[in-house]
Order: sequence, then C-alpha cells, then structure tokens
Amino acid sequence: MSAETATRSPYILALAEVRSVERVSPNFVRVTFGGADLDDFGTPGDVYDTRIKLIFPPASGVLPPLDRDSEDWWGAFLAVPEEERGSMRTYSVRELVVSEAGSEVVVDFVLHLQPGLTGPASTWASAAKPGDEIFLVGPRRGREDRGGIEYAPGTASSVLLAGDETAAPAIARILEDAPGDLRGTAFIEVPTADDILPIAAPVGVEVTWLPRAGGELHGALLIPAVLAHLGDAHTAVEVRDIDGEELLWETPVYSGLGEEIAPADAPADRYFWIAGESGVVTTLRRHLVKDLGIDRAQVAFMGYWRRGVAMRG
Repeated sequence: MSAETATRSPYILALAEVRSVERVSPNFVRVTFGGADLDDFGTPGDVYDTRIKLIFPPASGVLPPLDRDSEDWWGAFLAVPEEERGSMRTYSVRELVVSEAGSEVVVDFVLHLQPGLTGPASTWASAAKPGDEIFLVGPRRGREDRGGIEYAPGTASSVLLAGDETAAPAIARILEDAPGDLRGTAFIEVPTADDILPIAAPVGVEVTWLPRAGGELHGALLIPAVLAHLGDAHTAVEVRDIDGEELLWETPVYSGLGEEIAPADAPADRYFWIAGESGVVTTLRRHLVKDLGIDRAQVAFMGYWRRGVAMRG
C-alpha cells in the first residue's frame, strides 16, 4: 500500500453511471456501473462479500451536490437537507471487472415490487437505464484492511454458506473468489426456480438452490435444509427475531448484541457464513450456537433486512 493510500480515507465516494441493465431472472435485475471514480474502488479477486452503500436520487431525480474528494462522505451526506439527499441502501458486489477500459461494478438487485414491500432501491432498479447516475460508497483500492468484508474463514478447510435471495450475490462472489480447493456447501433460498443463477463455484463446494415455489415465507426451506445438513432433525421451526431496531450482526470478532466472544481454543476446521432476513438468521444462530454447540468464533451471522420493516442505510 502506498503512503498516500494509507493516509486517505479507506472508503471512496464515487459517481457511478449505469452502463447496462439486464433482467437476469423474474426477481433479479443486474446493473453494471462504470465511471472514472470506480477505478479507485475495490481489489479484483478479493471482493468476497464486500458491502457497499448506494445513494439513489431523491424525488427530484437530482443527486445531491456531494464533495467526492471529502474524507468525510458520511458527514457530507448528512449535511444535505433530508428531502434533497436521496435514499441510501446497502448492497453486495456481484462482480468487479477491471480492464484497460477501466473498472465496472456489477450489482444484482432483488426486485421487491409488491405493494407494501417495495422501496427506493427496488423502484430505482426496476426503471434503471444506461446513463442514470447514483453515488457508490465502497472500499478504496490498494487498502489492506479489506473494508466491508466479513467473510473470514481463516484456516478452515470447509465452509457452510446459507442465505436468501438478498445474500445470493454475496454467496456467489465468495465462491468465485475462493481458492479452487475450497470444500463445503452453500444453501440459497430464492423466490422461484427461475431465479436460480449460474455460479462458478469450486468443484468441492455443493450449491443447493431452494426455490419457494409455493409462496412459503422466507426461511421455510432454508432453515430445515441447513439443520438437516448439520444433523439437527427439527421438523418444525419457529422463525424468531431479536427485539430492537438493529439487525443481527455477529461475526467471529464482533457482536452486535454486545456478547463477549472468546477466542477459539484451536483453529476451526469449519466456518459458517449465514445472511439474509434477520428473523431467519436469528433462528439459525440459536440452533447452531445453543442447540448444536458450534463455537461462536466459527460463525458469521448477518441480518441484511427484516420482514415488514423498511430498512434504511
């Protein structure tokens, strides 16, 4: 890392232009962003589950006048009157493409367009077209602190990845950036069978898609599949959530619940990464940690969204 990169903010605020829009399935639309600012974004081959912030235009359609050279992008965003600053949402990178022509960031949007479920991101993505602009906040290229990445299997020789459609892009990127000799299993729950998308996973990782063809609630297929795989034969599981407004976020080094995380006695042979609807993730956390006795230092649990709640940020 250069001295200049080390002293600058670990994140960039980039003006990103839509280059292409592709409806890849009934519930996913793939948007490719380009622009000179993105040449400073991310590290090719080391993207994994990188989280980024996307800032969508307000009702006027005009992005706020943010100083992209400011080291305090968050303060600059908050300084704009609320009705002019637009909406900010968190997404995962599906792909970072770097070529002689520049860098492009690919994001897969889940389209929640049913009344009462849609939000500014789905609304924007459903109508996006080449030339549209948004702001993208993400890790600066050349940094060694890997900002926004939670996937950290360490020396584990096998992994279990599980999530719903909101976690599908991150799972896909994790598997495509993983070493070719990785072993493990991935469970991905999606709305329909037509939402099953190609993933170039290592040959030692079995990917199981779980389409909710019958209109089941989130987790109805994912939870039993994960527990059955781990030998926990629950025939009926009640989806639970935690109280409060914060989403569940528990990693081997951080506890959103404020729990003390003791270091593992020995390097873990298996690593678990679970993300998606908060109640589903909470339910799996309870079974893995409390019922199956899996060490907290082996698992990352991340609530990406909460059923019935319009998430912000």
